[in-house]
Amino acid sequence: MQRSSIVFWTGALLFLAVVFAMTQLLRNEYPFFAGYVILQFVVLSVAWTILGGYAGYVNFGTNAFFGVGVYTAVLLVQAYKAPLGVQIAAAAVVGSLLGLGVGLLTLRMRGIFFSIATIALAIVIETTVTNWRFVGGAAGIQLQRPPVTAPFDSYVKMLFFVQALLVVLAVAITRFIQNSRIGRGLHALRDDELAAECTGVPTLRLKLLACVISGALISAGGAPAAMYVQYANPDSAFNLNYSVSVLAMSLIGGTSHWIGPILGAVLLGTTQQFLTVTISSEINVLVLGVMLVVFVVAAPKGIIGLFGKSFRSGGRA
Repeated sequence: MQRSSIVFWTGALLFLAVVFAMTQLLRNEYPFFAGYVILQFVVLSVAWTILGGYAGYVNFGTNAFFGVGVYTAVLLVQAYKAPLGVQIAAAAVVGSLLGLGVGLLTLRMRGIFFSIATIALAIVIETTVTNWRFVGGAAGIQLQRPPVTAPFDSYVKMLFFVQALLVVLAVAITRFIQNSRIGRGLHALRDDELAAECTGVPTLRLKLLACVISGALISAGGAPAAMYVQYANPDSAFNLNYSVSVLAMSLIGGTSHWIGPILGAVLLGTTQQFLTVTISSEINVLVLGVMLVVFVVAAPKGIIGLFGKSFRSGGRA
């Protein structure tokens, strides 16, 4: 194992240790409510980067995969009272299958046409869920949390730790892809897809793989949200704000390196949570838009673009 991998996994274990310690030592639950949202956006942004950053296929359908994760969990709770781990695993499987289907149907499209198709996907799935009474339909559905299990003393703390585990999983997968032949192939097709095909890069296969992995991680990240708020309805689960926020976080952090979406998600997520408490949640979209414009003009390659050499040298496996 190379030095950078040792550093990465040491950091990941320290991160999980700190998160676990917080759940045992802190009694005020607000940090866990706010922290859960930030970690959730880290998962979504990192997962989005696999397709939108590495491959260059801008996906506006994050809310579709997120909503599918939420309602996969709702379905399993309603039908089988499935535990959280099963909900997340099932959401990942459903998200990967949805990603495969979407890929087969749309990845021969390029540029704006692909992006428009992903928006249509969210509308179709939301309409289907809205008319599905078993999972609450348009009115939504209330969910009852099961008893929390040791060593946690509240369900929110457990969800916070579970989302931290998903962060480590998503980042580890994205980092592996970046440093593998898959990542090099995705970067090649992003730079010039026709040239990549002419040199033997299996572009369609790589795009399908990126869509499957990205979809699985986004849906897995969305699955715990049902129990987080104890309620699910189509308007909130398939909210376009998820797509806009994840896109902004990834671009602000930078999409050429797996650290970029983490930085963007932490920066924007923390800012939004602070503004929600101090001013109003309604101002979040305004702040997001202003920050996105500032970074696109001043730092088009994101935060990591300002420190490009250090990230390139430190990101190898």
